[in-house]
Amino acid sequence: MTPDHARVMARYNRWMNDKLYAVASELGDAERKADRGAFFGSIHRTLNHLLLADRVWLGRFTGAALRDGEMGPGGIRSLDQELYGDFDELRRERAKTDDDIAAFVATLTDETLAGDLRFVRRGAANAFPLWQAVAHLFNHQTHHRGQVTTLLVQAGRDPGVTDLVAMLRT
Repeated sequence: MTPDHARVMARYNRWMNDKLYAVASELGDAERKADRGAFFGSIHRTLNHLLLADRVWLGRFTGAALRDGEMGPGGIRSLDQELYGDFDELRRERAKTDDDIAAFVATLTDETLAGDLRFVRRGAANAFPLWQAVAHLFNHQTHHRGQVTTLLVQAGRDPGVTDLVAMLRT
């Protein structure tokens, strides 16, 4: 993972989120929230989990202060917690978090990526190279967006091309 790679992945993250939210907006709220048998059940809950996990990792990257019992800023206490029940609000908050991700990766250098990320999770100290956590952030996004893509196709909506190389050519 290099700073340039992180910036490309942040751009891809935003590009894909914009595409998936646009397609998901074509569905009614009940369709987005219908349990489709995915790990997080619905399109809405999977998109919600992605936002939540990104905020947890950004909080770790930036050293956000957490209250007792929180795993992420803003009162995040579990990985399946619903942050926003309203799709439009979820979409707006997704865009804000994508801005935050882009701002964070803009600060990365080879030196900071090689340094350790240290944080406490469930009372246990964790430390590993920052580049591994940044790579995980983007890999996690791709994994769950793949699930959303499948759920959208099953709902009769085509999100189009999702390949990184397609984004790089735009």
